[in-house]
Amino acid sequence: MIDRRHFLQCIAAATATPAVLYGCTSTPVGKDGLRRDPERILKVRDGLRYDIVSQAETPMSDGLIVPGAHDGMAAFTGDNGNIILVCNHELGPSRRNASAFGSYRGNAFGNLPAEAYDAGSGRTPGPGGTTTTVWDPVSGVTVRQHLSLSGTETNCAGGATPWGSWLSCEECFENPGTRYYDRVKTTREKRHGYVFEVPASTQGPVEAQPITGMGRFAHEACAVHEATGIVYLTEDQHRGLFYRYIPNVAGKLLEGGRLQALAIVDQPSMRTHNWDNHDVVLNKALTTRWMDLEDIDPDKNDLRLRGAANGAASFARGEGLTAAGDLFVFTCTTGGPARLGQVFTYEPSPFEGTAAEEQSPGQLTMIAESDARSLLRNPDNLTMAPWGDLIVCEDTVDSASHCGLVGIRPDGTQYAIAENSYSDSELAGVCFSPDGKIMFVNIQYPGMTLAITGDWPSG
Repeated sequence: MIDRRHFLQCIAAATATPAVLYGCTSTPVGKDGLRRDPERILKVRDGLRYDIVSQAETPMSDGLIVPGAHDGMAAFTGDNGNIILVCNHELGPSRRNASAFGSYRGNAFGNLPAEAYDAGSGRTPGPGGTTTTVWDPVSGVTVRQHLSLSGTETNCAGGATPWGSWLSCEECFENPGTRYYDRVKTTREKRHGYVFEVPASTQGPVEAQPITGMGRFAHEACAVHEATGIVYLTEDQHRGLFYRYIPNVAGKLLEGGRLQALAIVDQPSMRTHNWDNHDVVLNKALTTRWMDLEDIDPDKNDLRLRGAANGAASFARGEGLTAAGDLFVFTCTTGGPARLGQVFTYEPSPFEGTAAEEQSPGQLTMIAESDARSLLRNPDNLTMAPWGDLIVCEDTVDSASHCGLVGIRPDGTQYAIAENSYSDSELAGVCFSPDGKIMFVNIQYPGMTLAITGDWPSG
């Protein structure tokens, strides 16, 4: 388990690290120090290589095609040494032609799974969802690949559960009805803005059931507190909240529960952005409380606004979320005076989710805030590496460089792991194989999953 104090020192020191930093050897390295890729897909450091696992517009085992816009993802243990990847596809109506069904024009969608959430009257089904890929790490060959969640929209990030499933989040808020996108009429039959669960073991499409108890809003990421079954959630909005869902039965999320928002004790409705005022101080822990939310499946996209008005803290585009030892770490992509991003930790109470937590409340700490000197810009998806570093995907609009993967070491230095040479899109879905030997990452547009192997640090 990662030592909490050591981890906090690591990230705090990283905020003061200059733009050119040390890589995984003694040689100074910044993003430009990565090895050039003749295939122009991904630049990586010496000692690493990548293989393509999944690529948009290629055939899948179920007769459909791999959708584009690869986003959040998790890796699970499969049979016979294989690895199972469950991957989101962040597709909305404006990119419906990149769905698993191909072009919408003139399509009857006879192969639309009966389990799809929103069939769009059989003409314009929700183009998002998830694919499941079974990959053999020895041969580097995809054994099987199929659509596992369909009829949803804008499936951005999510999170793996301890019981072997993937929580797929819709980063949208859409009502039923008909609208025009690119001059093509799109019909929605159902409400969108929910979390869906996909077992990693499924060999076909799952019945898409929204977990309405987890709220209706622009969901980004999830992480499960294994000790209690509580699920934490981020919201990708400029004034998003940080949520927790306390299920009635741990591991049975569809059976209902309580949705709450985080607030700061004695500082109601605190804005953590630091855009105008430096209200949040680096490494200064804030004592938290949790407040119940009402009307969590609203008709209007106002859950965060009502929560903040009632005292909840707000964040500048909460995105990536991961467990790090006994902490939960999440990013705010546009936080900080430079709007280049913040990293927060939440330390749960020893009595998390019970009345006794008031005796020893959880704590929120800002442990990083990027500025012009930082290697890391606009942090998004993230994970903890088996050797104890924080690995972060960038979602930057910085014209001077492409989005990359940045590591933060226990000594506080930041280092470049990879950089997108394929497109101007963000990297996403970073995760490790169950044995910790393979790092998977997505190039979102037009859509590709890569497996990175090689000389990882030993600890």
